[in-house]
Amino acid sequence: MLRVLAVDDEEPALEELLYLLRSDARVHSAEGALSATDALRRIGGALDAGADDAAAVDVVFLDIHMAGLTGLDIAQLLAGFTRPPLIVFVTAHEGFAVQAFDLKAVDYVLKPVRRERLAEAVRRVAELVGDRAAPVLDPANDQIPVELGGVVRFVAVADISYAEAHGDYARLHTADGSHLVRVPLSVLEERWRSRGFVRIHRSHLVALDRIDELRLDAGSMSVRVGPAELQVSRRHTKALRDRLMRRPAP
Repeated sequence: MLRVLAVDDEEPALEELLYLLRSDARVHSAEGALSATDALRRIGGALDAGADDAAAVDVVFLDIHMAGLTGLDIAQLLAGFTRPPLIVFVTAHEGFAVQAFDLKAVDYVLKPVRRERLAEAVRRVAELVGDRAAPVLDPANDQIPVELGGVVRFVAVADISYAEAHGDYARLHTADGSHLVRVPLSVLEERWRSRGFVRIHRSHLVALDRIDELRLDAGSMSVRVGPAELQVSRRHTKALRDRLMRRPAP
């Protein structure tokens, strides 16, 4: 159940957004703020008292164009918190999407807000908040704790075909599905190198023994891992080819 703060300096737009959020069963509470100052006060409590934990708010739905500090400014300030809330931008302007995702926004919802589109943003937030509450991942272990529908289960590293970067998270792909865990791909690369995993792209880390095919097309390389075809970046092409050549024959 999510604790939500919506921020918009236009009261009718804020009331409409709060109405939609409060009608979503995954939202425990939804409060509103009409200014950046009010938003920061609600999120962090008394900032001058050193409150740097935003645990009281799971996610902030932020307008971008506001008087005074913009939504982008607020997101930058929140990034300095120990546990910043997740950010979803809600705006009438398409032109700030790149900046929004540079700030690790979960989603970017365009106005006028449609109920179905907002529900998708809430779903993404709920998934990430659930992973925050899951046991902290130690990549050195043979099994990885993952949260699924409120239940923690363990996935064996040996069952993972490849991992995909999602900002500070990684999505682990197995034959049975995928699981989002709170650990950067760079950490998995370092810890799982001795387990036969190799980086093939800034977005993908692959188990060598799960590579079924290596494909070359007009100078570019890709690999097939089960049903997935993954691009190999030029930076990683030689290292991957060398590792595959050294791989013992089955």
